[in-house]
Amino acid sequence: MSLESDLLTRVPGGLLIAGQWVPSSSGTTFAVDDPSTGQPIKTVADATPADGVRALDAAARAQDRWAATPPRDRGEILRRAFDLVQERKDEFALLMTLEMGKPLADSYAEVAYGGEFLRWFSEEAVRITGRYGRSPEGTGSMVVSQRPVGPCFLITPWNFPLAMATRKIGPALAAGCTAVVKPAGATPLTTMYLAAVLQEAGLPDGVLNVVPTSRSGALSEAVFADPRLRKVSFTGSTEVGRTLLRQAADGILRTSMELGGNAPFVVFEDADLDRAVEGAMLAKFRNTGQACTAANRFIVHGSVAAEFADRVAQRVRAMKIGRGTEDGVTIGPLIDQDAVAKADSLVRDAVSKGAAVLVGGRAIDRPGTFYEPTVVSAVPGDADILHEEIFGPVVSIVEFDTEDEAVRLANGTEYGLVSYVFTTDLARGQRMMDRLDTGMMGLNVGVVSNAAAPFGGVKHSGLGREGGSEGIHEYLSTKYTLVPDE
Repeated sequence: MSLESDLLTRVPGGLLIAGQWVPSSSGTTFAVDDPSTGQPIKTVADATPADGVRALDAAARAQDRWAATPPRDRGEILRRAFDLVQERKDEFALLMTLEMGKPLADSYAEVAYGGEFLRWFSEEAVRITGRYGRSPEGTGSMVVSQRPVGPCFLITPWNFPLAMATRKIGPALAAGCTAVVKPAGATPLTTMYLAAVLQEAGLPDGVLNVVPTSRSGALSEAVFADPRLRKVSFTGSTEVGRTLLRQAADGILRTSMELGGNAPFVVFEDADLDRAVEGAMLAKFRNTGQACTAANRFIVHGSVAAEFADRVAQRVRAMKIGRGTEDGVTIGPLIDQDAVAKADSLVRDAVSKGAAVLVGGRAIDRPGTFYEPTVVSAVPGDADILHEEIFGPVVSIVEFDTEDEAVRLANGTEYGLVSYVFTTDLARGQRMMDRLDTGMMGLNVGVVSNAAAPFGGVKHSGLGREGGSEGIHEYLSTKYTLVPDE
């Protein structure tokens, strides 16, 4: 048996409900495909709406017991899970590459990043604090405490199947909340393997439940309608986020929404171009461009735009395209054929309006869903590629002349997740921190994500924060008690 076959055999294929891996109540399954070949690699149970409610039943039954579990004990379970993930980094990396397609180097980076949320929140579990003080009138004492919000529904995307799971599961469990996780139908295997690892680490039955499904809308609607649900955390498109927010309104649910992005990558005339080009490669091509934090619009000063474009194009020409398990591959497949069609449509629209393709610009005629890494320069302002999230390996370059123009172009979007700025002028960097309407910014760096930092955006990029000391508060409610003097 090959390493791939052995690993896939050991990944659970059922639903995790109340500590047991069980089939769907309908007995149905769905296939998980390898996007680099288009072939199925495993079938998993296909949860029904009734299964979603069964999973919430288990979470609700376990809630009081888990909330009463000492914070140190909750933290130790998360820490053991972190250790197990690191011990099995080869397995987690391979599994992500098989079901999502990313190059193994990107998968190993995700194991390191995603694992950190387990370690970080294992430490935050014992740092949930409140405050105590006298009332201003001096007639009593005010006690402010933090309590777990209750059962949570965690909806994760396909592009970072480990990190997006740990970024939600970690703080929920640390805070004392139970959870139902619905992984993306395209990439459920990593989350299912993570859940098995958490069981091995000692997580009690019912605290974490996992319901992969091909019927996401129907299952989510059933779970949202249950009055026992108290919190929803979603990472995905803004369009779906809007729908979920409307559904959450009926139950007055706590929500965290990490939605779409349209990240500007601003290169000023005084930038260190070596550093800017290296930052561009990371900000754009990590995960084959399939990240909400991926740089979408490269806004480059006219005096350096040609050189920047030429240097990025040279780097792109040297990229190796292929199945993520192959040695030296830096660009894997896109998640499906729709993603290929979207990238191609955006490039064609830009070219039809006057942009120039410096390298790439075509879907690749081979098994799987591959699109060439692409650089498009002189992109006009009305091109769709500047206004829609690409989610693919395409660099789109537009020029500017003044700082005010750069700010206007960068902020000219409904999104506000992350921005990247390259300048050697410290004062200008400080101004950009204040002027750019994004929840995060990278100054002379191409990657900003860190488990110890708050991740999230403004405007249509979402609500709430994940990671950092802020992340656990998304799963806590504040209670105030007045104790009068006798």
